[in-house]
Amino acid sequence: MLLSIVLIPMSLGILAFFISSRHLRRTMLLMGSGGHSAAVIISAMNQTSIKPGAWIGLDALGLLFLAITSILFAAVAVYTTWYLARESDHRVRDAEEGFSFANKSEGVFIACLLFFLTTMSLVCISRDLGLLWVAVEATTLVSAPLISFHQHHRSLEATWKYLLICSVGIAMALLGNYFVAYAGRGRVHLHIDHLLSAAATLDPLWLKAGFLMLLVGYGTKMGLAPMHTWLPDAHSEAPSMVSTLLSGALLNCAFLGILRGNSVLNAAGLGQFSSELLIFFGLLSISVAAVFIIRQTDYKRMLAYSSIEHMGILSLGMGIGGLAGTGAMLHAICHSLTKGMLFLCAGQLLHLYRTKTASDVRHVLHSLPLTGFLWMAGFLSITGSPPFGLFVSEVTILKGALENGLWGVAAGYLTALAIIFIAMARIILPMVFGHPEGPVLPDDPVFPSREELWYAIPAIALGAIPLLLGLYVPSGLWDFLARAAAAAGGH
Repeated sequence: MLLSIVLIPMSLGILAFFISSRHLRRTMLLMGSGGHSAAVIISAMNQTSIKPGAWIGLDALGLLFLAITSILFAAVAVYTTWYLARESDHRVRDAEEGFSFANKSEGVFIACLLFFLTTMSLVCISRDLGLLWVAVEATTLVSAPLISFHQHHRSLEATWKYLLICSVGIAMALLGNYFVAYAGRGRVHLHIDHLLSAAATLDPLWLKAGFLMLLVGYGTKMGLAPMHTWLPDAHSEAPSMVSTLLSGALLNCAFLGILRGNSVLNAAGLGQFSSELLIFFGLLSISVAAVFIIRQTDYKRMLAYSSIEHMGILSLGMGIGGLAGTGAMLHAICHSLTKGMLFLCAGQLLHLYRTKTASDVRHVLHSLPLTGFLWMAGFLSITGSPPFGLFVSEVTILKGALENGLWGVAAGYLTALAIIFIAMARIILPMVFGHPEGPVLPDDPVFPSREELWYAIPAIALGAIPLLLGLYVPSGLWDFLARAAAAAGGH
């Protein structure tokens, strides 16, 4: 059953590439999402101890990120089905994106979406650092056509930047694997269980060097500063449902690679070394995001820098460990789902207002009440305001820092969060409540300015979960998150 998590979307992706029927291809996208979710649920219910030496297996950490990916993809599948139907029915050129719809490009797009789900799922169930590296590299190759789908010069530039920078990062992660393998002097291989059991015998110097390369390499894919430079372009230029997967799922997969290395260092008694690095890169990422959000004018690019911020928070929480590590796992859930809702809302705003410039979008709450409400709720959630789950996770991480006596870290963390809240409020509040100088919405007979329920359903579903987790976190879920943090090396 575990292997079906990979085989279901992969098989349907191959078929979608060759089938010419648009209706059938879109149906296969929904089938792939439904089949994947069912396989994840069954695998989670039948979860047993991982077989020694098995290349694939599902522990609490892998299951957490796999479940997030499956939920996000389900929302994206529903959104994409109607999105492609709208574009193909109109067969017009998008003035903002420079997009010309073609049947062939739709087949490639759906196939690559399913392959993207395949590769991210393989990352989550990989028990060997070598296999995990192959899966992360594969996510880069299959997601590149998704970013460049609109064939605009900006999206093509973003795709090449994504490929080049992430490929360099992945090469450094491969070097990290070599260093970790050399630390064992041939006595152990790169299977996670073998590394953990033999951690005390590994050469500390080479193990530290290996983790540093893994952190820089996978940190590039994760969007940690200063290796983040590909992320704002790719997330802002990709179609909104692709941005949802990039920000909410792919970054988590890269983080998983770092956490696997962190668990080995903790088992080897080198947890302080990895923790200090995670805290440093976490604070740096949050600070860099705060600086760039202050002067941001593109609301999709603003969301991209917000992703850099939250990846920094995840790194910081896991670096602190303990209670903060469990808070980081909760943060991963709430950030991914909230950011998915926001990117879907951003896609609707771009479709109706025909611009990504925040100053040109005004009076959304009056003109598009549902979109305006979701956009405002997403802002409150993503900035860690009560009663949303990100408030709980951020306070938990803060409490963990204070319990460990990291007063300076806590002060820097709070300062950066306050700056980001104010900066995002200056962008989003005028969009929602501001009065426009000219017409509120452009007059477009082809794309009528109206809200559509098909867009709202997946966005509402994604936003509801962080809200519920902000009101109540079940004890069973909290115990599961604690096990995930422990598997990630959250000492």
